[in-house]
Amino acid sequence: MKKEEMVKLISAEGFEFVIDKKAAMVSQTIRNMLTSPGSFAETEHGEVTFPEISTTILEKICQYFYWSLQYASGKETEFHIEPELTLELMMAANYLHT
Repeated sequence: MKKEEMVKLISAEGFEFVIDKKAAMVSQTIRNMLTSPGSFAETEHGEVTFPEISTTILEKICQYFYWSLQYASGKETEFHIEPELTLELMMAANYLHT
């Protein structure tokens, strides 16, 4: 894939997730960050830092983005969420509008 088709999401601990831009656009918040007019760093560099989202949660969110694309295309599979991640994941999902 071309670099412009990828997005880098960075967790609070500094771990980097490089994912398909189409998957990242599942999030309205990320979509707004990457497509806003002007010279925002996120738009120019194709990376977004989340100082409040842990690596474990951001990893699960990235998995959800890909699952969501598959679900939207008609592939219905289960998306498993570990009970101990539920509250933190819900807060992150609310922030990301996913």
